[in-house]
Amino acid sequence: MAIKHPDHTFMKMAIDEAINGVKAGDGGPFGAVIVNKAGKVIASGHNMVLVNNDPTAHAEVTVIRKAAAALNNFELKGCILYTSCYPCPMCMGASLWARLDAVYWGATSADALKANFDDSAFHSFVKNPKSTVEQTWEHLPVENTFAPFALWNSIVDKTPY
Repeated sequence: MAIKHPDHTFMKMAIDEAINGVKAGDGGPFGAVIVNKAGKVIASGHNMVLVNNDPTAHAEVTVIRKAAAALNNFELKGCILYTSCYPCPMCMGASLWARLDAVYWGATSADALKANFDDSAFHSFVKNPKSTVEQTWEHLPVENTFAPFALWNSIVDKTPY
């Protein structure tokens, strides 16, 4: 029997994951759970940035990696992500690439800001990428930049994603 979504039980699990991560000292106060449409938890996890020294180890990315490994598939169609807080652009991108059927979040960006987690600059940057005094973002055309794409396109039996 398929469960109805969104399901508060899974959001509470994501929040519990966030709390567990904070208590363990693994990273920031973020947790996530991925379930299939039948209501089976495929993977759960929390932010692991500090313990892994990995800036990409956000809760959503961590749980997407776990779910993909558990299902032995890079696509998570038929799965739903519950995350304790509104995702940053990196986690949004990972969720889109994973092809999740739905993403539900608990806390808002405003809630995260109250705890000194402000990713508004990242959201703004995605809308209008520009170099700043601190960081340069610039197209650097060189010869043969299309070569990797041409090689990819020449493979007949590739697995598209």
